Amino acid sequence: MVTTVYLVRHAEAEGNINETFQGMIDTDVTEKGHRQLDCLAERFRDIPITALYSSPLKRTRATADAVNRYHNLPIQLDASLVEINGGDWEGVAWADLPTRFPDAYQDWQSNMSEFKAPNGETMQEVFARMQKAVCEIAAKHPGETIAVVSHGCALRNFLCFAANDPITKLCDVGWADNTAVSCVTYENGAVSLVFKNDASHLPQELSTLAVSKWCKYEEDDFRTDESYVPGGET
Repeated sequence: MVTTVYLVRHAEAEGNINETFQGMIDTDVTEKGHRQLDCLAERFRDIPITALYSSPLKRTRATADAVNRYHNLPIQLDASLVEINGGDWEGVAWADLPTRFPDAYQDWQSNMSEFKAPNGETMQEVFARMQKAVCEIAAKHPGETIAVVSHGCALRNFLCFAANDPITKLCDVGWADNTAVSCVTYENGAVSLVFKNDASHLPQELSTLAVSKWCKYEEDDFRTDESYVPGGET
């Protein structure tokens, strides 16, 4: 019996365009983000999801509403799906982080598994939290197709786990654009990564990564799984 889980990053929010570290700050979706959500809703129109879970923050709840546009499911809020608690980093401009927090920023850039902002959550805690949360959600829905809406760093940790990689490989997971979709399957208790960070439902002008100054962007980031065939979700 195979359980399919779609993992969705939230739409563009205020922190994404202000180039600040959002973390747990409860930011709103931008005008461009709402256009991304229209595209996301169409992508999920014919995917037969039977359950929908979301982080309780506003940007993820709005994204869950878009996933749910043609399904009318109850959205189940789960606080364990929230973004990393960035502590003293929260609300700080990315441009200021290297000078204000040089050691932590160096870890974020090249040693992410050891990252911890002052007064924040460790990356190991996020990795364990997301693994437990998604695995428990999947176990509640054997044989079903479900969707989970969360955040960039949180999902990056889970995708590292789903690829059967240790947390030390976190930097290899790559960036996810806003509203990017990943997919995993569970069978006999084992998780398999099907595809990750796919934003092919967005036209290029709606990509957030393409205009970001503080996230590395390459053409391959827009579609990271070359084997994926559009429409293959159904």
